Amino acid sequence: STSAPSIPCRASDLSPPIMLRTMSVYSHLLKGLLLVVGFLGSARSFVALALRFFHLNMTCFLQHKTKRSHALSMEEQCLIALRFYASGTFYQVVGDNMGVDKSTVSNVVKAVSVELASLVNEFRNFFLLGNMPNTIGVIDCTHVHIQAPHEREWQYVNRKGRHSINVQLVANADLIITNCVVKWPGSVHDARILRESALYRKLQSNRPNGIILGDSAYPLLPWLMTPFPVANTPEQAGFNSAHCKTRCAIERLNGVLKRRFACRNYLRVEPKVACNIILACIVLHNIATRRNVPLDDIYDGPEPDEVQPGQPPMFAPNEGQTGHVIRDAIVRHYF
Repeated sequence: STSAPSIPCRASDLSPPIMLRTMSVYSHLLKGLLLVVGFLGSARSFVALALRFFHLNMTCFLQHKTKRSHALSMEEQCLIALRFYASGTFYQVVGDNMGVDKSTVSNVVKAVSVELASLVNEFRNFFLLGNMPNTIGVIDCTHVHIQAPHEREWQYVNRKGRHSINVQLVANADLIITNCVVKWPGSVHDARILRESALYRKLQSNRPNGIILGDSAYPLLPWLMTPFPVANTPEQAGFNSAHCKTRCAIERLNGVLKRRFACRNYLRVEPKVACNIILACIVLHNIATRRNVPLDDIYDGPEPDEVQPGQPPMFAPNEGQTGHVIRDAIVRHYF
């Protein structure tokens, strides 16, 4: 076959010419595309959208400098990563299906995840939600299970006895992830993750024009509304009901993420790699959701409990005094 043209990319003008292979149509590439589409159900447009996004934003970063003629193209790397994100299977299985070695799959998933993770701040924003007045988001933490890490293994054991990364998500009614924190071991309490976050510092110093809804594991703050532990009046019961119905957006989001990215069910990698993979899935989810990419069997589970079992409230006794005033005012005016 004819050699590919030389494409300058992050190379000095004084460097010897480096050959970068442009996209070629090989049989295993087509097979990989069909496999990815198969795992994503009828959402073929998701693959096309992801390929277009990679081409526009990441081509230069994913093309490898090599003097060999068989370096993976950006498109092939994209498909390998999508295959892994969608299936969550072993690297060896992904490699067999895509016609590459498992070490290549590992390197590609790491590289693609790092590049996607670096873009996470570009694909989030606040929007208003319905049901509760002036609601700009709902917050919750979800555990992504990982294999037992080699270092500080005990810190990653969550309250259910499994190793995990505890991921904080803030979402809107359209299931767009507007804020995320992906770095904490599974043993860390949800409230601590919030307190240590840039979001907490920002909203404590600059009061938002709206509120965020959280469950009772979170502190009651002027900008963070939690349900009444016990509804003593019909108005408080109405508040709790509206709170629960609005906050179930985060439950639907977690269901959609699990359906779209099966790799999140269990990651057989070290924590740092796992965090980048999780962030990569968040970026791809927001892109797909903003473009209204369909998904088969959208999660339609039960509404969440108002208090998560096994995770008691964890905050200072007087922390919610102002929050109580605002919550009572919401009840008086709207319920």
